[in-house]
Amino acid sequence: MIPKLDWAALWKAAESIGHVGELPQTLIQDFENDEEFLKKVHHVLLEVEVINGDLLCPESGRKFPINDGIPNMLFNEDET
Repeated sequence: MIPKLDWAALWKAAESIGHVGELPQTLIQDFENDEEFLKKVHHVLLEVEVINGDLLCPESGRKFPINDGIPNMLFNEDET
């Protein structure tokens, strides 16, 4: 699964929520055998929750609000 990740995007997302210290900026070699690295990736991918904030689309710049852990990715009528 890890080789299929957009590592730069994951790292940037982790950085934006204050978890950048947990992941190296580039994917390490032989990551399959590095248990500490795998634990950190697991934590960032599966245990970090954004309760309130925004998701920002890098292509359109549109912000999608997150309230109580639920992202609202619906467009407004004037945006369709």
